[in-house]
Amino acid sequence: MIRVLLVDDQALLRSGLRALLNSEADITVVGEAADGAEAQQLVSELEPDVVLMDIRMPNVDGLTATKAITADPRLAGVRIVILTTFELDEYIFEALRSGATGFLVKDTEPAELVRAVRTAAAGDSLLSPGATRSLIEEYASKAKPASLSPQLDVLTAREREVMVLVAAGLTNDEIAARLVISPTTAKTHVSRAMIKLGARDRAQLVVYAYETGLVAPGWTA
Repeated sequence: MIRVLLVDDQALLRSGLRALLNSEADITVVGEAADGAEAQQLVSELEPDVVLMDIRMPNVDGLTATKAITADPRLAGVRIVILTTFELDEYIFEALRSGATGFLVKDTEPAELVRAVRTAAAGDSLLSPGATRSLIEEYASKAKPASLSPQLDVLTAREREVMVLVAAGLTNDEIAARLVISPTTAKTHVSRAMIKLGARDRAQLVVYAYETGLVAPGWTA
């Protein structure tokens, strides 16, 4: 059973999400929070599999809560999916950098939201890779162009190659097909790159790919 925590200052939205998710046989909503402070407390107490986190809330916002949760080693298994009204939101980029798994706009179709919860809980490929990549490119393009970071020296040539394809939004199966290796081997390379760079998940690996200069805005695989 996938255990979900809902975090949003709008009670009506939380109610709708609860009804939608609880209608699924493999998902249950274990709690609700109206701001980031309450979210941090409940995540610590309940240790849900997935948190659907509103980014803009009064008092303590979703970005602050996300940073606090992802910084706690005890909560490493908790996946945070940001809920936002706008795709291009500077706070989302910072949330991804801090370890959020991905993001969804609030008008996402119900079936897509349910799929996203399952994807996040499984720790699989990045949510909405095209939209997430567009967001990262938008903000990376405003930053000073990065030279190739020495931080990447810990990676093998193959791990760098795989990281580039992750940044392009490819799944493990697609990476395997591109490099003519098995999906298991592709997954192993991704996992090793994440461990070596201290990335929480694939979303953070994509951010690192841009910030370290491994890929540049506008690049295509």
